[in-house]
Amino acid sequence: MVQAATDRLLSTHGAAWNPAIGYLYTMEHMPAWLINSFIYLSAAVLVVPLSKALGLGAIIGYLAAGIAIGPWGLGLVTNVQDILHFAEFGVVLMLFLVGLELDPKRLWTLRRPIFGWGSAQVLGCAAALTLTALLCGVAWRTALVGALGLALSSTAIALQVMDERNLLRSGSGQAAFSILLFQDVAAIPLLALLPLLAVTGVAHEPLSAAGAFAQGLQIILVIGGIVVGGRILMRPLFRWIARSKTPEIFTAASLLLVVGIAALMQFVGLSMALGAFLAGVLLAESEYRRELETNIEPFKGLLLGLFFIAVGMGIDFGVLLRSPVVVAAVLLGFMLVKAAVIYALARGMGLPYQDRPVFTLLLAQGGEFAFVVFQAAAGARVFPAETASLLVGTVALSMLLSPLVLVALDRLVLPRFANCGVPVLDEISEPQEAPIIIAGFGRYGQIVGRVLLAEGIATTVLDHDAEMIEAARKFGYRVFYGDATRLDLLRTAGAGSARVLVIAVDDVEQSLEIVELAQSHFPQLAIVARARDVTHWNRLRERGVVRVERELFESSLLSARSVLELLGHSPEDAGASAQRFRAHNLALFEKLHPHFRDQAKLIAVIKEGRTQLEEQMAQERAERNAQPEHRPETH
Repeated sequence: MVQAATDRLLSTHGAAWNPAIGYLYTMEHMPAWLINSFIYLSAAVLVVPLSKALGLGAIIGYLAAGIAIGPWGLGLVTNVQDILHFAEFGVVLMLFLVGLELDPKRLWTLRRPIFGWGSAQVLGCAAALTLTALLCGVAWRTALVGALGLALSSTAIALQVMDERNLLRSGSGQAAFSILLFQDVAAIPLLALLPLLAVTGVAHEPLSAAGAFAQGLQIILVIGGIVVGGRILMRPLFRWIARSKTPEIFTAASLLLVVGIAALMQFVGLSMALGAFLAGVLLAESEYRRELETNIEPFKGLLLGLFFIAVGMGIDFGVLLRSPVVVAAVLLGFMLVKAAVIYALARGMGLPYQDRPVFTLLLAQGGEFAFVVFQAAAGARVFPAETASLLVGTVALSMLLSPLVLVALDRLVLPRFANCGVPVLDEISEPQEAPIIIAGFGRYGQIVGRVLLAEGIATTVLDHDAEMIEAARKFGYRVFYGDATRLDLLRTAGAGSARVLVIAVDDVEQSLEIVELAQSHFPQLAIVARARDVTHWNRLRERGVVRVERELFESSLLSARSVLELLGHSPEDAGASAQRFRAHNLALFEKLHPHFRDQAKLIAVIKEGRTQLEEQMAQERAERNAQPEHRPETH
């Protein structure tokens, strides 16, 4: 219609271009992929930052963005077939990235927790969920595949939460990572086995034993051919590509490998996602893996985000609305069953009591690989598409609810676990008479205490971390349990007769509270305090504490001195430069302290001081370089 109107107007008014008509014509004939791409990216840019601001995470934002623009939201994208194709391509790319990150050396190092606890979690949850489904009258194929898919957890959400809570290096974090890694690997043979469980034929007869054996043999041969062929051909191919010295060709070659192997798998009737995973593993074993990771890393988060958008668009809320009771029962049922199995597993692994609730919740939710399994199962006709939609929607709801449950967990459950399993220590009760009191025996206070101990000077050490105290006592340190912000415990520690109070606690507010307490009740105490940063330093100085040391200042100067020496400066010149900077910085801080609450004045003084230091050191360099014996070596 727009084209006809345009033709009529152009024929009437000549060939002159009308901007309004040209705009309508352009919009009418704009490619669908361009419009859809604009919609996908706009939704992600608008919704994901809002989701992160609310503390729900990026993954939840992508899912919500997909729901908003999908058929059950604003309806900006309504073609279900396009959605399915888009989601399938997102799955292929996601599994390729998983394979690329699967470092064989790391896998071997974690082989025992991965294949031990990982297999226990997957098989234990799958068995419990299958049994529950069978008792509820579900067909065995649906029960088995549904249980295997629901046994998997969200790697993306779990790793994000553990990273935010600094749990990745803890024992529970390593255990969760091992289980998640096993799940990522276990999803691959699960996808390969789905065709063996498929119902085929007009009469929906199951595959015969001979047919199942032939298809299984075909899977083994194709996978073996891809692995062997890839290992033989890939390194010469990438060596040839490297000679072109065009980094973008590495990205193109990796995508070519993904598409080629996926097409081969599709041609023989296997999963494209399995082929993409194999392509990633083959690239992970290449000597060019690091360069490929560098080129692909910027696209990784976006590609995974687009996958989750597609999943959100593909959720069939019609199925969920038609069976809300069933959805609620499946959602609560599978999360509770998984939570029971995983919590028992956490006890068996010996995880601390405080870590078990978060560990359980992170693994009890559904995961992104469940989307892959259920979509593939529906495609292989293991169960109807409506069942797949219900399960996909249930998993998505579990991922949406998990951040909310985690907030409730932090406020209601974790405080009750705070002291579980922690050694119960009696507070300091016997009066002490040591001349030195050290408040806080962490990484800073321990150094101070060891120096004094080496000099034979008696100290009274207070700390309120029971686990740290137990560890320190094993090494022979005399540390008392107590909170130095309490006046009665300071009196018992001997603050009334002691000469020096060393404040080495981590928390800034606690540090300031101890200073005010000591100054009010024990004026004879000389205070030596640790400052975490410049603001803390100024707040301590504001309270009259003169002996304040920034915890990283001296070590940073030593590192700067080492850098100068590596550049050819003599140790004497490097040391002198560091000392000049130290003296200038300390003097500048004293000059800045009266103005530390006046930002404009502060910036002006800092700029002036920096200019003076640069001019002074430039003059000294010129004088030093004029003397041949002081010129830095350049060889």
